[in-house]
Amino acid sequence: MPHYGFNFLWMFSTWGGRLPEPADERALDFLVEHGFNFVRVPLDYGFWTRDFDYYHPDERVFDLIDGYVAACRSRGLHLSLNLHRAPGYCINGNDRERHNLWLDAIAQDAFVFQWETFAARYRDVPGAVLSFDLVNEPPEIGQYGMTRDIHAVVIRRAAAAIRALTPERPITIDGLAGGNLAMPELADLGVTHSGRAYQPYPVSHWGAEWSTDWRTGSGPEYPGTRFYDRVWDRAVLREFYQPWRDVEAAGVPVHIGEFGCYNQTPNDTALRWFADLFTLFKEFGWGYALWNFVGPFGIIDHGRPGVVYEDVRGYRVDRALLDLMLAGRI
Repeated sequence: MPHYGFNFLWMFSTWGGRLPEPADERALDFLVEHGFNFVRVPLDYGFWTRDFDYYHPDERVFDLIDGYVAACRSRGLHLSLNLHRAPGYCINGNDRERHNLWLDAIAQDAFVFQWETFAARYRDVPGAVLSFDLVNEPPEIGQYGMTRDIHAVVIRRAAAAIRALTPERPITIDGLAGGNLAMPELADLGVTHSGRAYQPYPVSHWGAEWSTDWRTGSGPEYPGTRFYDRVWDRAVLREFYQPWRDVEAAGVPVHIGEFGCYNQTPNDTALRWFADLFTLFKEFGWGYALWNFVGPFGIIDHGRPGVVYEDVRGYRVDRALLDLMLAGRI
């Protein structure tokens, strides 16, 4: 069965002195009550690493991750642990890294060590409960010196290290160029390929101060925004995902690990875009994980202009978006 659910930012980033959080069990109960079965947790290795000493992690932080595993397992939810910030690379604030995952042996060794640590710690947790998403959104080809060949070597090495300890552990790899490019060169690896559904950026990221892509588009209209010399509608979205379907045809499972719409886009526009995405996901048989649960990209209190909320278990929920998510499942 495809995995459907949400990203949760309990250990997302140390930026600004943030502290890791325990699992939000009330939110997990909401997922169960609505038939969702998937939780993706992006992790920042900086929470358990000090001064780039990659090999002496703070075990107290791992105790919190143990709690994520237990909370999901007790509810029948599948948990995906993702290195959002890995030694030597992060799509956000990469300048904070001392080493380069794509060029430096020290970063590559540390990356493998991180996954070996998790593989050993959770070797007795069934694959139906837990999977490993190796590195969030690798960069554009050529950026930071990364090439398809370099990426493939790093990913194959980490996957082999995990399988040496837990042969049945499900593994996920994110598409290149921020999750957008399919990876036919890794179709033989026996892992899930994770795509993104943020196209077109003038709809999904309109007004996002940390992003520049949306600024090149014609505005937050859907259908009809002009971006990358195309006028986006469902047909263009289908064309965008064709390389992923081609890889899938080689026997590769595909999952949409992130998607969402920032809260500066009018809600009626966002809902038309979401409706086309869910129609395609259902047709393709793909699972998904919304970024995220609460907040400006979420399903709760996102604040997009024109939203109508409904109280559900004490949450202010975008009911129309929830209904689309539910209808978009197989």
